[in-house]
Amino acid sequence: QVQLVESGGGSVQAGGSLRLSCAVSGRTGSTYAMGWFHQAPGKEREFVAAISWSIGTTYYADSVKGRFTISRDNAKNTVYLQMNNLKPEDTAGYYCAAGRRSLAVGSSWYDYWGQGTQVTVSS
Repeated sequence: QVQLVESGGGSVQAGGSLRLSCAVSGRTGSTYAMGWFHQAPGKEREFVAAISWSIGTTYYADSVKGRFTISRDNAKNTVYLQMNNLKPEDTAGYYCAAGRRSLAVGSSWYDYWGQGTQVTVSS
């Protein structure tokens, strides 16, 4: 089992920044990739960014390229999502996920999920 706990969400104005954290614990030896997804009310969960746990390769959704940065601290078993220049359309619950396929975009490739943290961006 792998446990994921997100933190760092909140309310900001458009153009502001937030940094989300995802603390990873449990049996992480078989985890190859970490991802962030978001889900707005009434919409499907969408891919935001992913990172390879071992070598740090990253991949982003087009909508966040140049604004969001995913990173990981192996010593702290923590994954981060730095979100800059936030837009109202970024408003959603943000979920951390752990899976076996590196840099996967589809949510079905991820086996473990956190409880989510809310991000609200006002115009």
